[in-house]
Amino acid sequence: MASYDLIETYGGVPIKAWTRGVPVEDAARKQLENVAKLPIVFHHVAAMPDVHFGIGATVGSVVPTERAIIPAAVGVDIGCGMMAVETTLTASQLPDTLRPLRTAIEQAVPHGRTANGGRGDRGAWRKIPKPTAAAWQELAPEYKQLVDRHKALGQGNDVNHLGTLGTGNHFIEVCLDERDRVWFMLHSGSRGVGNRIGTYFIELARDDMKQHLRNLPDANLAYLEEGTRHFRDYVAAVDWAQRFARRNRDLMMANVVAAAREPDIGLPRFELGELAVNCHHNYVEREHHFGADVYVTRKGAVRARLGELGIIPGSMGARSFIVRGKGERESFCSCSHGAGRAMSRGEAKRRFTLDDHAKATEGIECRKDAAVIDETPAAYKSIDAVMAAQADLVEVVHELRQVVCVKG
Repeated sequence: MASYDLIETYGGVPIKAWTRGVPVEDAARKQLENVAKLPIVFHHVAAMPDVHFGIGATVGSVVPTERAIIPAAVGVDIGCGMMAVETTLTASQLPDTLRPLRTAIEQAVPHGRTANGGRGDRGAWRKIPKPTAAAWQELAPEYKQLVDRHKALGQGNDVNHLGTLGTGNHFIEVCLDERDRVWFMLHSGSRGVGNRIGTYFIELARDDMKQHLRNLPDANLAYLEEGTRHFRDYVAAVDWAQRFARRNRDLMMANVVAAAREPDIGLPRFELGELAVNCHHNYVEREHHFGADVYVTRKGAVRARLGELGIIPGSMGARSFIVRGKGERESFCSCSHGAGRAMSRGEAKRRFTLDDHAKATEGIECRKDAAVIDETPAAYKSIDAVMAAQADLVEVVHELRQVVCVKG
């Protein structure tokens, strides 16, 4: 018996949804149906249990397309994803108070956003560190080629965001697994430059399809067709942004580990353990499925090929999971990228109080102020229900619970 629900769509491909026991809002369901009706979509659309309303395409969806890509389905946080590293530290070796560790991490990694992202933004480097400068030297030549062809892509933050966290649901955590082994985990992507690339090409796709927009179920589902200049440039830009995002996580993690090793933090000498995972969950790649080579867009979904490791985070007060893929072909070898929002940020701010948030994050060294109410655990779906709904997609390798959480 299939563990997904099959949803037939009028005039489109079917939707296979791993959402049993998990609420799905009507707006998200409508978005899935809109995507399924596009002529470029191949075979079926897969919906993960964390599925929720997004811009154009649903967050928590896997969309295979033939000879075309939908920039809005990839989104504007291109290459956003997770990284986690195991350490040789144990819970008993952590200091009694974790505030100094949290402060050290906050000082080591720029986070948040001020000055509207302009000069003096606390979420960007003011003086570029040597490792960041070296990483940028590898990325800069292709970036220059992109900017030479599309000037707008160079008008904003780039190298000064490499190795920085950002805002919203992006975070850095210190976690304990089921053995009480300490892990460092973080969530971020391609930052301002990735947002600029995504926004720019979404608009280009809309412009290119102006005469066809009325035939689309949603103007944000405009796509770029293979063989066109804009398609080629978009593929190059997305590939570059995904590499930027991966290096961004690598650099942040190095700084987190270095911060934890500072003598005044009070931790004993430690090494990194055997496991390290670095995976995207907002991206597009060429893959082979159901006998065809197609572009697979995962918007809020992690690739979970047989034996492949991934990370499924909960929320500020919920468990996270290191998982191993089961290679389920019907999901295009994918799983969820987290718990998924249960409500909008605005609704969370209206519904929850500071006391609610403090209780939900009790025992965790983290921000407990009004600016993070939209990230409070109750704003997200139950991670237990989400994991149960995708039991045939992944197996749990480690279960993590956070003791420190840094938010922008």
